[in-house]
Amino acid sequence: MSTDQAHAAFFAEVAAALGDAAVNCTHETIVRYGENHLPTGDRRPAGVVYPGSTAEVQRIVAAANTHGVVVYPISTGQNQGLGLRSPVHAGQVVMDLGRRMHRVLELDERLAYAVIEPGVTYQQLYDELGLRGHRLMLDTTSGPPAGGVLGNTLDGGAGYTPYFDHFYMACGMEVVLGDGRVLRTGDGALPDSRAWHVSKYSMGPRLDGLFVQSNLGIVTRMGVWLMPRPPSIRGFFFAFPEDEDLAEIIELVRPLKLANVVPTLFKVTNDIYALGTECSSPEYAAKGGAQALSDGTRRELREHYGCGAWLVSGAFYGASEAALAPFIERVRAHFMQSGRATYIDHDTADANPMLRIHLDSFRGVPTPAELKLLGWRPGGGLIWFLPGTPMVGEVANAHQALARRIYTEHGLEYICEYVCGARFARGLHVLVYNREDEHETARADACYRELTRAFTAAGYSVGRAATGYQALHLGTLDPTYTGVVRALKSTLDPAGVLAAGRYA
Repeated sequence: MSTDQAHAAFFAEVAAALGDAAVNCTHETIVRYGENHLPTGDRRPAGVVYPGSTAEVQRIVAAANTHGVVVYPISTGQNQGLGLRSPVHAGQVVMDLGRRMHRVLELDERLAYAVIEPGVTYQQLYDELGLRGHRLMLDTTSGPPAGGVLGNTLDGGAGYTPYFDHFYMACGMEVVLGDGRVLRTGDGALPDSRAWHVSKYSMGPRLDGLFVQSNLGIVTRMGVWLMPRPPSIRGFFFAFPEDEDLAEIIELVRPLKLANVVPTLFKVTNDIYALGTECSSPEYAAKGGAQALSDGTRRELREHYGCGAWLVSGAFYGASEAALAPFIERVRAHFMQSGRATYIDHDTADANPMLRIHLDSFRGVPTPAELKLLGWRPGGGLIWFLPGTPMVGEVANAHQALARRIYTEHGLEYICEYVCGARFARGLHVLVYNREDEHETARADACYRELTRAFTAAGYSVGRAATGYQALHLGTLDPTYTGVVRALKSTLDPAGVLAAGRYA
């Protein structure tokens, strides 16, 4: 049987079992689901299926096994800069769980958790909490409010509040395996468990991590821990004038996080990352996009918009503004000892749209404002490059110098935000480029590949990878690791029907 015949038989079986509305193979839909922002090109699926329950996911997986069809599950497909809805390989069938599976199944305010389906978005969960008086708050990303909570967790995403570790704050999953069995992780393995979504320390191996950045199963529901919303949230900001100040910033941040003085992560945002939410490149047209913004114009923009080369932000939580004032003053004194920092208070920042983005992140408020960064250059091209950096100032500055050189050599602006914990920072490097310009697209692709080569050679890996570059990064890993992953795949998905090529 040919591939086309196998797909036709698969779609006919799914339509017969779930109804015609559960299948969409129109040209418009295939084009839309194949689109992404990456230089590696769109990856059009063979079609799209829409399950409405775990049982329907099982039916689709059974049909995939029967006809040898590969399905590519997504939640909402809003992972901007990492591939959107498009599958790893063209011709796979996208399984859009978010279209019909978007219920908040449970919300327990006493124990502060929710149980959600894949299509529940950050905005939807925020609104649901609002209907209950916002007594609880969620940790959001700074990405689109239409992004899926479950999907972000399973791709290794994170936020900024004390609940920033989305995987750790997930508790109890329901998973359809590649052979059609349903696995309930943790305490969910006990029939009629009463502690499925509150206990992370169940008997036996902890299997939840197998389904993060993997193609070993389809998660159809998940518990999410929520944070009691404090009466007062107060942010603080410090602007630093020069690129090389990053090293001193990291040295100032580390002791505060090691001692847990500041409960949030620190955001250390470079100038263009901030400026891109307010303006586009003023030199793009004149240079035809072939060169990065000049340092002189970059300084002029910083002066105009009142930001430094780096912007440091964080927040405190407490009973009142007065109760938090001593903590703010302690952090202020700590940073001002450098002689390099300019302090920006909470109220001033809240009145500035460029800075309010960060406050919203710490307040657990979904915001689309950071997506304006996509307009820094025309054409809608976007890739995230996400290496890790130890919290050591000279290492961070070496990483900055390395990345700046590579960006500049490829005619692109260095755009980066470090999200800092006690020992480790994730460098959110953004490549914004004109995807409608083939030469600029080629340069963006070459830039990403050179960044990967250089950081790998220096001994640093990425935390997530766009669909078009996952094979590139997998090729840098030890064969024992990749071999174990393949062995798990053959056990849990023996026919290989789930998302072939996804992180494996």
